Amino acid sequence: MNLKPEINEDRVEVPAEATEGAPHPRLRVHNAFPSSHLPNERDLIVYLPPDYDLEPNKVFPVLYMHDGQNLFDGRTSYIHGRTWQVREQADAAIEAGEIEPLVIVGIYNTGDRRLAEYTHEPNRQMGGGEADAYGRLLTRELMPWIASKYRVRTDRDGTGMGGSSLGGLVSLYLGLRHPEVFGRLALLSPSVWWNHKSILGYLNERAPEIWERPRVWLDVGDREGQKTLRDAEHLARRLKANGWRPGETMHFEMVHGGTHDEGSWAGRVRPMLKFLFPAV
Repeated sequence: MNLKPEINEDRVEVPAEATEGAPHPRLRVHNAFPSSHLPNERDLIVYLPPDYDLEPNKVFPVLYMHDGQNLFDGRTSYIHGRTWQVREQADAAIEAGEIEPLVIVGIYNTGDRRLAEYTHEPNRQMGGGEADAYGRLLTRELMPWIASKYRVRTDRDGTGMGGSSLGGLVSLYLGLRHPEVFGRLALLSPSVWWNHKSILGYLNERAPEIWERPRVWLDVGDREGQKTLRDAEHLARRLKANGWRPGETMHFEMVHGGTHDEGSWAGRVRPMLKFLFPAV
């Protein structure tokens, strides 16, 4: 059964679209998206595929990605000038006929509160644990608003979510918590280590309750450190043990020379899109 996210009727007014300052004509910037579930407003950046305006009756799959300021625009990225090159990678894959044209929504993080929002439970030393509230922002506020402005699918098979590091962790957690909403997950260098790898226990608990496995891309660079590498391999084994099928519902890739940074993740965007959103 496909469940459409509920709209929170009490939320405050949504931001207006800002066309000035966008790094490309097919990128739409929305400033200061508010929420009734978390205190911080956040900016959004939306990628539209090349033929979006030429096919006014078509509805596109959608991928929601965390750390949105690092995906498209070198002026806003964590390391100035270095991004994931998501627009370039998606354009190339679409033009080559490798993937289904899709809309990609970049959700900016909120700086100091990033760790809190991207972690599913608190750590004694580091705090955190607000991923459930972040999930309500996504499913009850942001996603319905995006669907009201853009022609995107709202069924689980047409809806993906992804990120790297803590963004990969929260993607896995929310994908397991809301499997009726997210059918495709991108986990790039996920922070499995958080709070003694408790996400692995959560995976074991939730998997028997999930009626259909979301399609999962999981990767890690072989230069990210032995601990990160072992954690990703452990997660891959747990996914397989819990019913994900390599080559079908999951893909695990150890990236030769891969590091934990935007430049390395940029090189993984195109193969990730090919696995999650293959051309039909």
